[in-house]
Amino acid sequence: MLQFLARRFGQAVAILLGVTVITFALSFLMPADPVRMIAGRSATPETVESIRRELGLDQPLPAQYLRYVSRLLQGDFGRSYMQKTEVSTLILSRLPATLLLLAGAIFFELLIGMPAGIFAATRRGRASDNWIMAISFAGVSMPQFVIGLLLLYLFAYMIPIFPLGGYGSLMHLVLPALTLGISGGGWYSRMMRSAMIDVLRKDYIRTARAKGMREQRVILVHGLRNAILPIIAMVGLDIGIFMAGAVVVESVYGWPGIGQLAWQAIQVVDIPIIMGVTLVAAIGIVTGNLLADLVMPFLDPRLQLE
Repeated sequence: MLQFLARRFGQAVAILLGVTVITFALSFLMPADPVRMIAGRSATPETVESIRRELGLDQPLPAQYLRYVSRLLQGDFGRSYMQKTEVSTLILSRLPATLLLLAGAIFFELLIGMPAGIFAATRRGRASDNWIMAISFAGVSMPQFVIGLLLLYLFAYMIPIFPLGGYGSLMHLVLPALTLGISGGGWYSRMMRSAMIDVLRKDYIRTARAKGMREQRVILVHGLRNAILPIIAMVGLDIGIFMAGAVVVESVYGWPGIGQLAWQAIQVVDIPIIMGVTLVAAIGIVTGNLLADLVMPFLDPRLQLE
């Protein structure tokens, strides 16, 4: 167990270091000059150079990168060019909203995808199976902003059950989380169906049925316990994806999360915020995958943490 954690921790450090290298390099390949964005169009060349020296952007890239990494090791994500505030402060102020949306989205994904996938697998080839897969494909294919606007129109305008947007209560959470859940639920249902069909062909399933075990118990105990492993892996990935990838949904609902912060930073080329949010998303993905690896052996004892 300790060897596994030590190895995964080393891999996580290497991945995060690679993320810092890539994001740092890409941030300086952007055509827009952040110093020009800060100084404004009417700034003189002397003013531009003064700001560049003040931000340390006149130094060679290797020196800038080493300074950036050394600050990261101290928990310093830098300072926003535009908002004149520490990036860590800005991210922490948006983190509760992002984590709340993340939890709600994963809840709705599982609530929609797993029952639909199990139901379709047990009725493979029938009309109900085809209908569920068609609806799942539509949920995956439909843009999130379309789903969001439809839900807002139906359940916030036509039938005013939920607020039109904002943040502050569970009622504000339902529609944005459901929007993400519908999109992700399509993937989960297709994955659940595929995994369940594969498991239901196994010899131990036939043995359980031959012993007279109830079909419901065969599916939910013997089948689901083994078919759920790919779903756990997908949840681990979604933790990182939703940390910074729900920009469209946050914009539709006015949700003050990290994704919206990143989009605002991209518009004004605020490099410290862009790099900070990217690193936080990478940490989320690495953490989610580690949690998934730790949970899987409890669901399937055949898996060992080696």
